[in-house]
Amino acid sequence: MRYGRLILAIASTALTCAMLAFAIWAATLPPLVNTASIDYSTEVLDREGRLLRAYATEDGRWRLKARAEDVDPRFLAMLIAYEDKRFYEHYGVDPLAMARAAWQLVVHGEIVSGASTLSMQVARLLEPRKERTLLAKLKQMVRAIELERKFSKDEILSLYLSLAPYGGNLEGIRSASLAYFDKEPKRLSRAEAALLVALPQSPEARRPDRSPERAQHARDRVLDRIADDVGIPADEIAQAKKDPVPTSRKSMPALAPHAADQVVLSLPQQKRHELTIDARMQQALEILARERAPTFGADVSIAILVVDHASGEILARVASADYFDLHRAGQVDMTQGLRSPGSALKPFIYGLAFEDGVVHPDTLIDDKPVRYGNYAPENFDLTFQGTLPVRKALQLSLNVPAVALLDRVGASRLTARLTQAGGQLTLPKGEVPGLAMGLGGVGVTLSDLTMLYTGLARQGSTIPLVERKADVALARPPRRLLDPVAAWYVSNVLLGTPPPENAARNRIAFKTGTSYGYRDAWAVGFDGRRTIGVWVGRPDGVPVPGILGRTAAAPILFDAFARLGDLPALLPPAPKGAIFAANGKLPLPLQRFSPDGTMGRKREQVRIMFPPHGARLELASNGSRPEPVALKISGGAEPLTILVNGVPQQRISGGRTVFFHPDGPGFVRLTVVDGKGAADSVLVRLQ
Repeated sequence: MRYGRLILAIASTALTCAMLAFAIWAATLPPLVNTASIDYSTEVLDREGRLLRAYATEDGRWRLKARAEDVDPRFLAMLIAYEDKRFYEHYGVDPLAMARAAWQLVVHGEIVSGASTLSMQVARLLEPRKERTLLAKLKQMVRAIELERKFSKDEILSLYLSLAPYGGNLEGIRSASLAYFDKEPKRLSRAEAALLVALPQSPEARRPDRSPERAQHARDRVLDRIADDVGIPADEIAQAKKDPVPTSRKSMPALAPHAADQVVLSLPQQKRHELTIDARMQQALEILARERAPTFGADVSIAILVVDHASGEILARVASADYFDLHRAGQVDMTQGLRSPGSALKPFIYGLAFEDGVVHPDTLIDDKPVRYGNYAPENFDLTFQGTLPVRKALQLSLNVPAVALLDRVGASRLTARLTQAGGQLTLPKGEVPGLAMGLGGVGVTLSDLTMLYTGLARQGSTIPLVERKADVALARPPRRLLDPVAAWYVSNVLLGTPPPENAARNRIAFKTGTSYGYRDAWAVGFDGRRTIGVWVGRPDGVPVPGILGRTAAAPILFDAFARLGDLPALLPPAPKGAIFAANGKLPLPLQRFSPDGTMGRKREQVRIMFPPHGARLELASNGSRPEPVALKISGGAEPLTILVNGVPQQRISGGRTVFFHPDGPGFVRLTVVDGKGAADSVLVRLQ
């Protein structure tokens, strides 16, 4: 009896000493690894949180952060059933599992199942050790308990999902699912889920891209072991075992690579970037660019930009035909390349002419040989159309009428207006704005050109384009491009432009352009919801014989709209003040355009003397209606026609002071057109 008590006392003392020694040893361990310092892969996400592109860590690993809600619930059920059945019950260490493992070792003489909990596995992943000793296992147990005290179960599970090894440089379930199945792990088949449960046990030996047989055997073993625990019918298990395992790795997502590179370089310390780009739209248009580029030659690239009118958000940015194609200089961002727009600026020339009351879409204009000093513009086909409506002249992209209108509205004024609206135009060194800029004698980027066309779709105002979701909410006041009526006139005319072969008419308002020497082909178009800009050419600026905006870029533009997934939206209705009239019903000065007054004729040009351009006038009121405002005019051939915001008010002869009744405070465009078609215009603010 005494002997038994002595043994018990010795054993108790030994156990107490062992526990004390263990406690002292555990207390000497350094602090738990700070999980906030884990180096995860940088991610660039689309507007819905879908992965556009990921970047490997500095040590070359794909380590994508994952949460339990990012993963198929069936996978989680399989994982817990296979790895740690009492995960939600224990506190880091499972005594029952340890006892079971010890008993199996004694009975079978080998390890049948392990006793490591998911928490212990996370501890091992946070502090990896090559040796498999009792001391290392004890340390894992201590760390697992620390993890349980510091983090919730879901947080520990998220750490496992983010750090578990899957072979090679793949860490975390998202990396593995993307590499082996080319998809996020939100929806997995039973076979896929079972394979992803099996791989972390022996990631290198079971890599499906190197040892598909071992991978399949491990997967099937998981299916057999968890069938009863998860409640999977036998026939479904048998069917899952028939699914082949992947035998190769897929490339990581690399959508919108130029946009992704740009945002990562601008914020290198940030690990998660959210863009306004739509991944599905981006992928569809990248495929379109890759399909079309080979038809133009080995060195030709394509850029496509899609913008939402209302917000200015960039929905897709295809900056080259193929980011990884060296022949096409794929890593050069051609949405930001400075190129000649050809005829793509003509709509803005017509817009200013509409705004000034110089012409109406149904005004007749001459397309005939003309000379401006040493400059004699010619049409692309070296022919002339004679007299035709302004509408037709723009739709046919005739050069002579466009230059005549630019001469009237002024090249410097066009430059100033486009710059005011946010478009950065670059003239050749030492050049000043001239008539040649109407035919492409200026540099512009696809990004800026597309933004200017959104101003037409928005009925006269532009807003800066935005690509980061964080910037969407920032105040970005609209900038003036054209008066609403003038912008609508241009949009309505472009809507009637003959589309490419086999494309539907009157769906998309668009304009093409071809730069001098066949270097650049452009097409920019819009519906009631989005604007798309397309550029085709060689990034190095070398000519591509025969490349034209109409035959190269326009078909891509219409195909891009078709691949957006919905029908083109209708353009907005005409704003107040738009004139609907045939040529014979227009005011006399608007029936036929005359270049008199800008061609050197010796007579006093018509001028608005008061109010001056840019003036601010205080409105006097008489009851509920503002008092009339005086308008003083000099020069010009009678009769004179007065237009307020493009709407004819009255015709006068003799007297040169007239009055108009404003609707109320705001900006007002005042235009006077004389009997010969010469005009002057001012913009004033009534307050």
